[in-house]
Amino acid sequence: MTRAHLEAVLAELGPVAVAVSGGVDSLTLATLAHRLAPWATLVVHAVSPAVPGEATARVRAEAAREGWDLRVIEAGEFADPAYRANPVNRCFFCKTNLYGAIRNVTDRQILSGANRDDLGEYRPGLDAAREHGVRHPYVEAGLDKAAVRALARHLGLGTVADLPSAPCLSSRVETGIPIEPETLGFIHAVERLVGGALDAGTGAKRAVRCRVRAEGVVVELDAGSLSTLDAENREKLGAGIRAIAPPRLSGPVRFAPYRVGSAFLTGASPL
Repeated sequence: MTRAHLEAVLAELGPVAVAVSGGVDSLTLATLAHRLAPWATLVVHAVSPAVPGEATARVRAEAAREGWDLRVIEAGEFADPAYRANPVNRCFFCKTNLYGAIRNVTDRQILSGANRDDLGEYRPGLDAAREHGVRHPYVEAGLDKAAVRALARHLGLGTVADLPSAPCLSSRVETGIPIEPETLGFIHAVERLVGGALDAGTGAKRAVRCRVRAEGVVVELDAGSLSTLDAENREKLGAGIRAIAPPRLSGPVRFAPYRVGSAFLTGASPL
């Protein structure tokens, strides 16, 4: 499918509210929708302890550059005990709160940045989207992640096109371990600490995930980064991580190869 298909989908939707997380998918969708019909496009970004501050700053910067009508709202998911319990379908409760919060500020058609690649995974958030009548223009137009990145480049979005995938911070917490703001703050701090130590500014694509597991803290790295991290540097980083850890997470730190979604335990029961 092509950009023309996507534009055709957007054209028939009328006034829309684009849910923007700060990643390449939603930023690109908001940019295209606004350029096609600025008078009919509202951009909504939700802040919470699960959203890194850099993502919010990126949304605000793009909004200023593109002239978006931007609303920044509180998602409210941390007031939901079902979300904080971190069941296997946690994302359902996250998105239920998100779309409910968006509906509180607008009656426009809500759009998400889900693409075709997302359909091949267990995504309970899509169930919440269905319940709230959310549309997924990329899916309807047949675009996958590679096509979205190509579109971002075509739109001149620069570094946005190459943003690595960045699921919410709660995805780093093993299924069944309660989601706490303090834990998410720690996870974010660890990923920034380790990323800085690996000199992410070189332009290399690095994967850094701080997982909070029942066994303790595990820092997952891409193969290249892990292979260059010798025993001395592992100990140094481990000491730095323990120094900023909440008391209950102050035990040993292990380094391991990066695996997508490794904190997600599919055998757990949904709520």
